Formats: sequence, structure tokens, C-alpha cells
Amino acid sequence: MQQRAKFLRQKMAQLVQEVEEMYQRQGEEEMDEKQRCEKERGFSWGALLFAALQQWQFWAIAGVLVLLFGLSWWLPRRSSEPDGNRESKEYQSSDSNRDHKSHRKEDHNSHSKEEQERVDEEEEENYANHVRTNLERHISGQAADLATDCQTVEYFTDRLISTLRRLLSNTFLPNLEAAIGVGSAFEGWSPREEDMTFRVFVPMTPPRGHVFHLELDTEKTIPGRNFRIHVEQVCTCRREQYPGEMLCFLHRPEEELRNKQGRSILDLLCTGSYLDVHKTAHWFNLLVKEAWVSFPESHTCKLKMLPFSRSCKFQMKRGSGKCILIEMMFGVRQDNSDIFVSSQSTEAVFTPDTMWPESYAVAEAKFFRLMARDIPHNSFHLKCLHVFAQMVVGSDFSSCTFKTVVMHLLTTTPLSGWTRRDFPLRLLEIMRYLRHRLKEKRLNHFFLGNEGVPEEIVLPSDIREAEPLNLFQHHAEARHEFEELQDRLTRLLLLGH
Repeated sequence: MQQRAKFLRQKMAQLVQEVEEMYQRQGEEEMDEKQRCEKERGFSWGALLFAALQQWQFWAIAGVLVLLFGLSWWLPRRSSEPDGNRESKEYQSSDSNRDHKSHRKEDHNSHSKEEQERVDEEEEENYANHVRTNLERHISGQAADLATDCQTVEYFTDRLISTLRRLLSNTFLPNLEAAIGVGSAFEGWSPREEDMTFRVFVPMTPPRGHVFHLELDTEKTIPGRNFRIHVEQVCTCRREQYPGEMLCFLHRPEEELRNKQGRSILDLLCTGSYLDVHKTAHWFNLLVKEAWVSFPESHTCKLKMLPFSRSCKFQMKRGSGKCILIEMMFGVRQDNSDIFVSSQSTEAVFTPDTMWPESYAVAEAKFFRLMARDIPHNSFHLKCLHVFAQMVVGSDFSSCTFKTVVMHLLTTTPLSGWTRRDFPLRLLEIMRYLRHRLKEKRLNHFFLGNEGVPEEIVLPSDIREAEPLNLFQHHAEARHEFEELQDRLTRLLLLGH
């Protein structure tokens, strides 16, 4: 056991030295991301130990690990022997080695070295599996439940939108397209919590006789890119071919329009000529209540509408007592891209009713679907996000920060490295990347001005050509919070909690 402990200390020191040399080389010259990823495998567990060494808890944990390694080497051999011969046979190997050393020194040394290397490899792989198992146990049982709930929400929202379309078919109010699941739940990495929200996005198109014009807010009254949706009526005189068809809003008397066609989107949902977020949210909530009455589930499932401001939020409670929280956001597509202006809340204290922030939720959901297609089976990139989503609870960091980091790394490192074998290393790499970004006080937005965005994601030309947006522009270094997260990750990797 003393020999094993000595060996482990030597191995530990060797690995740490390798990592220190690697980081020193990186400080002299920034290594190309793909080349660096290829070199990672040579020091993966050294990187883990190096990260742990930066924490004060490591020294206490290291002693425990040495003892556990010693016991794992000694106890199986001891338990496999008869009671009367355990102690003598425990040292039989060492006695035999001394005899062979005196008679066949060279052959013994060669055999001993090969055996030692084999044992070292087995112990390192056993430890690696132990860490992976701890991580998987930490998030076990979540994926299957999450996928089932997402299917339930998708089924319900598809039927809801179909019902709403029928209700709106003969009106001059926005048309609704198929709902799109967005956010961490539908992307597959949301931690299972009682208050988890399933978010869906409902694209809107202008009704007959109207068009939408998106106007960028150039005054920068609130952070980010924000738009106003100008609703304009267009001439439809040429479409009036048969009696009873739609009348032209521009060239027919207002009284005739009111008597024959009813009110338009400008009358009900706009402030001036701009689409109003709060009026639209109120209208949408009333539609959901009206549609719910016709659902067969209304007899066995309770629907509770929740306070709303810029979206439609409600809770479905089944007969079994399980509750599902759903938030329906809505917005307008930019050109034919995957980028929308949406009703989602902003970070600003006050957001004007006619201001619609730019949303990348649909593009992000599409990005993760593409990654699921291209990354090897059983990839752990989503589980990395799941781990950090749980770790950031109670800290100044948000899961969105780690989501941005992971998206950047997925497009700058080989996808073959996001497998179960590399699970712990990827967690450490995410932390290393964040530490570097905090040091530079710069974390670029994933979509704005990023040439690495997959071509399958359709972006407006001004977004692809824009200057990269620094998400840490007003972000403090948060050194203390980062060190706390590093402590949590160390404990999780080495102790499993």
C-alpha cells in the first residue's frame, strides 16, 4: 500500500507538470483550437487533477483517493484467499519477486514493468469510469422524463394552434404558424425542477390586407437589438372579384368596412400603427381560454392561466396531479430567416409596449438539433450543459452564459471529442474557456458576426456581417463566483456531489 501510494503521488506530480507545461506554452502562443483538442487526450486526467489542485479541498480529497486506490488493490486479493492463508499469500508475490531478482533479474524487470504499466492503465481507466459514473448518476433519470413531457407539450400545442387557426380563419387578426419548441427543455438539457417551464414560440404573419415592416430601434433605449413592428394596410381592390369578398381597407368607406368586415389588427392590437406586445398577449390569452373549452381534456385536466405581461403562460394539471407549466411566446420572422422579433421579456427595467426584442431562441433550438444529428451517438454535450445548469443555481452566472460557451466550443473543436469518454474533460474545458473569457472581459454573442454558425441556420445578412457583440461588456470579472463554481465542479468530479 505504501508503494502504491508513492506511485500515485509520483503519477499525480507527473500529470500536473505536463499540464503546467501545456498552459505555459499556451501563454506564449495561442494554440489553434482543433490542434489543441487533438493534444488534449494525452493529458485529460492530468487536466482534471490540475483543476482540482487549484482548490484547497484537493489535499484532503487526494489523501482519501490514495487510500481508496490502495484498498482497491489490496482488498480484492485478500478477499479471494482462504482465511488461514490470506496474510502469507498477500506477500508471496513480493517474496517471489525478490527470489527472481537474484536469479533472473533482467527478465523479471521486464515482466514487472509491463505488469506495472498494465495495472496503471487499469487503475486510471477505473478512476475515469468512477468519475463518469458519478456525473451520470448526478443527472440520471432526467432525459427520458424530459423527452416524454416535451412530446406531451408538443402534442397539446399543435392541437391548440390548429383550434386557434379555425377561430381566426375569417378575421383580420394575425395568422398563427406551427408552434416551435424552444429553450432548455426542448433542447434537451434542462434540469428537472418543479417549476420548469416548457417554452414554445408561435410565429405570426399579417392578416389579409396588411403587411408587417420591422423597424430597428436605432436609439438604443434598451440593451440588445430591438424592433418595432409597423402594421400597414395595403390595397386589395383587385382581389374584389365576387360579392361578399374582402373589401379594400384603403379605398372603402370606414362605415362599410365596419359593418361588413369587422375590426382589423390596427384597431385591436396596435398602438398607433405599431403592434403592441401587451395588447397582443391579452388577446392571445383570451383565445387560449376560448379554445380550451372545446378540448376533451378540459373535463379531466385543469387549465390555470397565470399572470402575463408579454406572453401567454398557463399551468396544466392532470388528473394524476402532475403539473406542466407552459409559456407561449409569439413574434414575427425576419425575412425568411430563423431569427425573430418576439414578445420575450428584456433585461431592461422598462420596455415600451411597442418594442419587440430580437430573439435567437428558434435558431438556438435548430442549432442543437443539428448537433444531435452530427455528434456521435450518446454524446454528452447536453449533459455538460445539464451539469452547469444545476451548478449555477445561487450564483451570479446564468445557464445562458454556459450555453453560449458550449455553442462556441461545439463549432471550434472536433465533434468526435464530445463523447462519454471525454465527459469530465469537456467540463474542465468549458470552465477553462469561461475563465479565459472572464480574464479578457469578452464573451462574443454566438450569432452576431460569427462566421462559425452552421450554414443550415438561416441568418439575415446584417447579422452575419455585424460586428461581434460582447456579452461581457458590462460584466464584472466575478472572480469569487467563478472560484466557487470551480469548487463545485471539483467536488462533483471527485466525490460525486
